[in-house]
Amino acid sequence: MKKIILGLLFNMAISTISMANTFNITALINGDIISNEDINDQINIFMLNSPVPYNDETKDMITHRVMAQTIEQKLKLQAAKKDNINISNEDIEKQMELWAKKNNLNLSSLKSKNINKDALADNIKAELAWIKLIRKKFFQTSHITQKEINKTIDEVTKDMSIKKYQVLEIFLKKENAKDINSLVEKLREDPRFELYAARFSDAPSAANGGNLGWINSGKMLSALEMRLNSMNVGEVSDAIQIGDGYYILKLVQVFDPKKNPNFTPNQQEIKSLLENQKMEAISKKMLQELKQKAIVEVKS
Repeated sequence: MKKIILGLLFNMAISTISMANTFNITALINGDIISNEDINDQINIFMLNSPVPYNDETKDMITHRVMAQTIEQKLKLQAAKKDNINISNEDIEKQMELWAKKNNLNLSSLKSKNINKDALADNIKAELAWIKLIRKKFFQTSHITQKEINKTIDEVTKDMSIKKYQVLEIFLKKENAKDINSLVEKLREDPRFELYAARFSDAPSAANGGNLGWINSGKMLSALEMRLNSMNVGEVSDAIQIGDGYYILKLVQVFDPKKNPNFTPNQQEIKSLLENQKMEAISKKMLQELKQKAIVEVKS
């Protein structure tokens, strides 16, 4: 039995789990069990939309990511429970139906796709509870002032005078980039760049499907901006080696103030933007704190 404090050692814990025989382990997250069956169920859900098959070459990477996601799910549920956040069965069922429809399924056909309905319900409950918890924390500790709104409108107006790029990225560390050229070819054939990024990118942006949003000219690595300037909208770049890894970029849109009309959002749009930014910051901070304080026990 190994006791590992998450935080600086969080990645070490995940690596230890991944290198073990995945289907012969039990993990405890602050005392809550993650069983072998749980991992199997989560892999099946993960693989439903995965562009990469589950085989001897990919199983360690996929298991690593699934275990990390499952640990985060447990931490979110624990935090929500501690704060008396409740999610109704009706809300869970409604979101499950939407999930099934999005994946061209219905709830009665989940079993045929090896999807455990209870495992899916746990996933949805964790995300709904986390959203509700973050909103609660936001309204307890934050509010958007008129001064913030006015300042942001001024900043947006100024920002609209600068050329910018809407970009998707995948970053792979060298040790994970053995088949990088094949991946580039797949990305050029398959429009689901965000799905690949969410599954396999080593960058923090993987959580958003590799979406970096709009980036102002001059605010990114010069080698990447130079490559973007030579690309057409919709194009996927070659692998670009920088430091200890490789970037693959997809150029979604370009805004050039010399060619595009200016746009200034209204006050309600700015308020919603600021609220979402603050809630995202609260979410990241809380999840990091949960990881730092959590105790993971792994038995192999």
